[in-house]
Amino acid sequence: MEIMDTAAPTHVAHRDNHTHRDVNGGWLRPAVFGAMDGLVSNLALMTGVAGGSLLPQTIVLTGLAGLAAGAFSMAAGEYTSVASQRELVLAELAVERDELRKHPKDELEELAALYASRGVEPKLARQVAEQLSRDPEQALEIHAREELGIDPSDLPSPAVAAVSSFGSFALGALLPVLPYLLGATAIWPAVLLALLGLFACGAVVARVTARSWWFSGLRQLALGGAAAGVTYVLGALFGTVVG
Repeated sequence: MEIMDTAAPTHVAHRDNHTHRDVNGGWLRPAVFGAMDGLVSNLALMTGVAGGSLLPQTIVLTGLAGLAAGAFSMAAGEYTSVASQRELVLAELAVERDELRKHPKDELEELAALYASRGVEPKLARQVAEQLSRDPEQALEIHAREELGIDPSDLPSPAVAAVSSFGSFALGALLPVLPYLLGATAIWPAVLLALLGLFACGAVVARVTARSWWFSGLRQLALGGAAAGVTYVLGALFGTVVG
């Protein structure tokens, strides 16, 4: 005897179109923006020095120093920021765990009231709250999600954040220095490579936005080019005054 599937089939158009972009950006957003930061800051730094000095050795040394300083600064700042956020979350979780241990009935009523406020019938809301509260760890996770808006099982790692920030910034900052390391003696190859990198980063960011890849790429290229142009002019002015 053939058993029929009584579940209603999902409409093909709905199934194909009911997917969403990663609104948080996952790892892609911080990695790409870290690379952009390194590109723009180091390109601007190098063009500023190039405006006031024609010595390739001075420019490449400035670029390498900017790469190291910026990458370490990004890593240290990101580590401190994520570590502080993680410590705060863990402290709040400890408070919630203590409340669940000392006042389980009050916490259960709080959870039931929360579901009821969202339209669940009060009796059913209490039954759901009771069932979910049987496991203390599950109860903690639910309260953390509902009250604090966090997922206890998915806390960010300070070390991973620091290493990824260091790597992405260093990779971006390396692009404008690379032509000099390969033998270039003028600033324009560095500018050209950096602008191409900025366009590529902008195009990649379009994966987590609603913009087209060429719009995002051109926008980032224009912003980075403007920063490089302004610092070049300032470097030339300051170089004239100092010289």
